[in-house]
Amino acid sequence: MAENKNEKIIYSPAVIEFVTVCVEFCAFLEKDEIESRNEWLAKIIRILPLLYLKATLLPETVQLNDEPLETFVNEEDYARIETKVASLMGEEDVYLDVFVEDMKYSDTPVSASISEDIADIYQDIRNFVSVYQYHLTDQMIDALNRCVENFKTYWGQKLVNTMRPLHALYYGDDLFSDEENEEEDLNLDGLWD
Repeated sequence: MAENKNEKIIYSPAVIEFVTVCVEFCAFLEKDEIESRNEWLAKIIRILPLLYLKATLLPETVQLNDEPLETFVNEEDYARIETKVASLMGEEDVYLDVFVEDMKYSDTPVSASISEDIADIYQDIRNFVSVYQYHLTDQMIDALNRCVENFKTYWGQKLVNTMRPLHALYYGDDLFSDEENEEEDLNLDGLWD
């Protein structure tokens, strides 16, 4: 009976939709073809909020096994993703992070890295997706449980933090140049008289 209940959870529409977005996220980061930074940004700023939304809809689960889950992302995989993102971001890779515990005690700004944040998110998501890809049924509920817990305590906040600089990079220049042009074109003298 419990196995049937677990199968209902791991194959529920909310979980399958999350897995689908996770697979897209991993495939996007793993592809070998090099895109321009603007093309990459256009895609990542769409997939990250979707990943966040789908994670918030996941059901609560309970860990079933005491054994540690298998990990699929090794150091080379992590480094490959981090390096790829860092090279795309260039000097824009580092941003100021205000949502870290160390900020309370720091007189200086605390910086974070888009490439490291994306690689951290990727590592958790890829490990989760791999359990599903290999149909490791006994581990699927535990993988879902770990993914939900890590979302709440770790990569969910990283995702939200990373969206701010990604948004600024993608929309920033166009927004500022349009605002400057509008201010120059508008004659506001006498508007409030």
